[in-house]
Amino acid sequence: MSANFVGIGYDSHRLAEGRALIIGGVHIEHDLGLVGHSDADVLTHAIIDALLGAGGLGDIGHHFPDTDPRYEGADSIALLATVAGLLQQHHFEVVNVDATVLVERPKIAPHRQAICERLASALRMPPERVNVKASTGERIGFVGREEGVAALAIASLLRTG
Repeated sequence: MSANFVGIGYDSHRLAEGRALIIGGVHIEHDLGLVGHSDADVLTHAIIDALLGAGGLGDIGHHFPDTDPRYEGADSIALLATVAGLLQQHHFEVVNVDATVLVERPKIAPHRQAICERLASALRMPPERVNVKASTGERIGFVGREEGVAALAIASLLRTG
């Protein structure tokens, strides 16, 4: 018997000078980057939470706490691959991921395909099952004022065991 499970994820990080801007595992040239304990990859963090939620396996803070020095500067794509392995151990297959990045600038569209491919590779699934969109804050709120970036994600899992 198989069953479907769905989870949602959200994350946000502050923008600052002197940090890299990494979204979905892709380094994007920009004058500001995201601040966080790890590489602050807001999109990948939201996807991790969506996947863990769908599997009933807690959240990113439980598995990769920011109080643990092992995760300082961590590559979020490596964390995503770890979560993919955990899901597999619990007999889950990732069906698809859909996510939205909320960012005023830079534009995500030129990097979208690379982001989808990078995320799909970590999840061991075809890139066409990962969808990434972007929206601005229309100059409203912390996203619109370019103070930070946020991401929302939904993930669907199939349990076969």
